[in-house]
This record gives sequence, C-alpha cells and structure tokens, in this order.
Amino acid sequence: MSVERLVQVDVDEATVRALLRDQQPDLADRALRFVARGWDNALWRLGDDLVVRLPVREVAVPLVTHEQRWLPVLAPVLPVAVPVPVRVGVPSERYPWPWSVARWVEGARADAGPVEGRASWADDLADLFVALHRPAPADAPVNPYRGVPPRTRRDPLVERLAHLGWPHASEVLDRFDELAAAPDHEGPPLWLHGDPHPANLVVRDGRLVAAIDWGDVTSGDPASDLATAWLTFDAPTRARFRARVDAACGWDDATWQRAQAWAVLLSVVLQLHPEQHPDLVATGRFAWEQARS
Repeated sequence: MSVERLVQVDVDEATVRALLRDQQPDLADRALRFVARGWDNALWRLGDDLVVRLPVREVAVPLVTHEQRWLPVLAPVLPVAVPVPVRVGVPSERYPWPWSVARWVEGARADAGPVEGRASWADDLADLFVALHRPAPADAPVNPYRGVPPRTRRDPLVERLAHLGWPHASEVLDRFDELAAAPDHEGPPLWLHGDPHPANLVVRDGRLVAAIDWGDVTSGDPASDLATAWLTFDAPTRARFRARVDAACGWDDATWQRAQAWAVLLSVVLQLHPEQHPDLVATGRFAWEQARS
C-alpha cells in the first residue's frame, strides 16, 4: 500500500498574509502565528480570536466546502462550540483551493491531557453526540469512509496492516472480524462528526468546550462516531459515557459492537504516519489496547 502524500501545498506565512490582503483586507494586518498542520489542513492563528484554515492537499478540498456549507446549520443545535466559518476564501492565482476563517476557541486538545482526567468531561461528549446524532437530510455530505458498515472497510484495513508490518496484525484483523460481524445499522442515516478522536476535541477547565475538524461530516451509522469511546476513554469512563448516551438514545449492543470494530480500524489508521503525527500514533496504540478485549 502506498501512503498518500500528506502535504501537496506548503502554506507559509507569506501566502496566508497575501491571501488575506487580497480577499479579507480588514484582517490582513492582524498578527499571524502558525498553530498546526494536520493530515488535511494548516492552521494559522489570526489575532486573538480567529484562525485561518487552509487545505494542504487536494483531497481535503471537499472537506472544507462541507464545513462551510453545514457547520452554520449544525452549530445552533450543538452544546459545544464548532468552527463555523466567519469568512470564506476562494481559489486564486496565489492558492488553488477554498479556505476559511473561523473563531478561535481557547483550550487544549484532549489528547494533551492524562486519560484519567477525561472523566470530568465524558458527559459533555455524550451530550454532544446525543444532540448531533439526529436524522440527516438527503443532501448531507457523502463520505464513503465513515458511517458505513465497518465490515466494508476490511480490505483497506488488510492493506494498512500489511504496510505497517506488525507482528500482531493477525490478532488485529481477527478482533476486527469478530466485532464487524454485528448486524448493520437499520435506522435512518444520522448526522455524524466523522472524526471525533481526542485531538479534535478541545477542553478547558475540565469541560469539553469545542469539537473541531468537521471535514468528515456526513450521515450514516452513529457507531463510527461512538468509536471514540475507545480512542478517548479508559474502561470506567467509557462505561459512564455509554450509560449517558444510551439513556438518551437507547442504542443496542450491536451499535456498540460496531463502534468497537471502528475503534480497532481507527487504531490502525492513526498509526500510519509516525513521523508527521506521533501524537496520533499514541492515540492509536491506546485505542488498540482498549478495544482488543
């Protein structure tokens, strides 16, 4: 398996400044500070209260447009902040793709803190999913990698395990097969975040205050979102999280079995790029230890 190139356009400070001067001149003189570069986007802090979000590879372009279209619709019904674009940039000679300016939310990534400390906001994350996991409209974004039956993602899992060359790959695949045999989701397609691992959750003062990186927003089976129970929490906190979700949504055991299958799958995905994202590798290793039994 070839690992897709993560950065096709290196967005530096001069490029961001020039884009702002061309398209958002009233923001162009604000201080700029590099924040992070993920698999899909580069983030630049703009002044104290804004952030510029720009794709670094072409495959991420639809993800930005999905955020621009749907976050204004979803934000009013969610109990935490989401990065609703306040300005929208368009492709130009300087930069080939659309980009966004959103509000900055103060806090820390959830994966930066100890696992034991996450119990204080487990209820907050449960409440986010209870609010989000509602029937989606027919024109919701299509994402073939999330919200689908986990068994349909077996072939990519096999390829990724071969690429990684792990000695315990057969154990991972056997566990995935066991969990992915659960019955499929039978209800209507529901709104999904698509990628709520702990690096995409922002916490402050012991509370969940934001969910970021909604590029994978889609509709389908909530199990792929609920997989974060194994990516984010230890067993006691996971039980608390599940109890709160189930009290409101009443998901059956098959839903949680599919969610655990997704956790196994995502534990591998998160470990594909150790040089670029060692923090995600740590989350992937934790997820496997949580989901393996």
